[in-house]
Amino acid sequence: MTTWQGWHRFATTDPPAPPQPGAPARSRDERLTYHSAFVTIRTPAISTLATQVRTLMILGRHQQATARPSLIVTGPAAAGKTTALLHVGRACHLAHTRKNPAPPGSAHAAVPVAYVLVPPGATAKTLITEFARYVGVPTTTRMTQTQITDAVCHTYSQAGVQLVLIDEIHRLNPRTTTGAQAADLLKDLTERLRATFVYAGIDVTDTPLFSGTRGAQLAGRATLITCGPLPARHGTREPFRDVITHHKTGTLPRHTTYLHQRTAGRIGSLTRLIRQAAITAICDGTERITKTSLDTIRLDHLAETHHHPRTRDR
Repeated sequence: MTTWQGWHRFATTDPPAPPQPGAPARSRDERLTYHSAFVTIRTPAISTLATQVRTLMILGRHQQATARPSLIVTGPAAAGKTTALLHVGRACHLAHTRKNPAPPGSAHAAVPVAYVLVPPGATAKTLITEFARYVGVPTTTRMTQTQITDAVCHTYSQAGVQLVLIDEIHRLNPRTTTGAQAADLLKDLTERLRATFVYAGIDVTDTPLFSGTRGAQLAGRATLITCGPLPARHGTREPFRDVITHHKTGTLPRHTTYLHQRTAGRIGSLTRLIRQAAITAICDGTERITKTSLDTIRLDHLAETHHHPRTRDR
C-alpha cells in the first residue's frame, strides 16, 4: 500500500462480508478465505480519529500562512493504530472518488490519500524518496534532497493529495543529526502541501519526538489520539464487551472476561485469536469456538506475557 496503485486496490476492494441470511452455504475454502482476511472492527479510537480527521481537513482547507493542524495516533504495539489509520484513509479515498469520479478515459482523476512508511534509520533523503515512490516520481542517486522534495511537492499538489498518512513515526529520532533533518523535512512538507497530516507510531510521547525545540513544534501543531488496549469497564460502560458483541449473538460475549484476560484488551491480539480459532474450528470439523479451543491458540508474545492464567471449560 506504499504505492498509489497498491493503495487504490486496497481502498476500492470491498472488505470481506459475512453471508447474508438465506444465502447458499459457502464452501470450506470460501470460509477459510473469509476468516483469513482482515476485518476491521470499529473501535472507539477509529471513531474518534475519523471525526478528528474530517474536522481538521475542513479546518485546514483554506489555511495558507502556516502549517495545517495534524494528528498523531499513539499507543502500544497491537493496539490497532495502523488499522485505524488505514480505515480512515480508505473512507477519505472513497468519499473523494464518489464526489469526484474519474472523467471518461482517465484511470484516476486524483490521488486524495498518500500512505508512507518511515523507513528504519530514516534520513531526510530516504524519507522524501518514500514520498516520491508512492506516486511514481522517478528519482536517481544523483538527485539532491531538495530536487526530490520539489518534485514531490509539485506532483502531490497536481494530484490533489488531501490526506497524508505517515506510519511508524516512532522510527524518527530528532536527537540525531539525520533524524533532526528528517523531522525538519516533515515540517517543511506540512507547510508546502495543502494536506492534513496524520502520523502513527508506538508510544510516541515516550520517544524523542516530543522533546526539544522540534518536539515542541510538533506537539504544538498535533492533536494526540491514544489507541490503547480496551478496558473491561469504563464507568458504566463495557468497551471490550461492546467489541465482542459484534460477533454472532450468543457465542463470544459470554467469554468476554476470558478474552480480555487472554489479549489484555489489545484489539490486534483479539482479532488474531478469533480468526485463528475460527480457522481451527473449520479445519478440525468441530465448527465451534470454545474456551477450550481458544486455549490451544498461541498468541503474539506481547499478549502471552500479559494475560492472566488461562481457565478451562468446565
